[in-house]
Amino acid sequence: MEWWGWALVSLGALALVTLAHRLGWIDLSDKSRRGGGGPGVLGIGDEVFHPTRHEAQVELDRQTSLPAPASVPGDGPLGIVDAPADEHGYAGRLRIQVD
Repeated sequence: MEWWGWALVSLGALALVTLAHRLGWIDLSDKSRRGGGGPGVLGIGDEVFHPTRHEAQVELDRQTSLPAPASVPGDGPLGIVDAPADEHGYAGRLRIQVD
């Protein structure tokens, strides 16, 4: 195949991925990242070529994230309702999280 054939195949694949992202079929956004500092694009390079720096960054991220507060007696169901199921369908019980 000529070079222009490979270029057309690559452009077609890129157009298909872009269309799928715009239509919501795939999600390419990175929801795991927070704003601010961090390794950025070179994070993979740090993981491969400088593993101690990568481990230090992972430990720093772990230490700076705040855990959920512990519940105390009398807090109530904390958004989880334990309700009986519909009599026509499932015979067990349902736990529904409500906000």
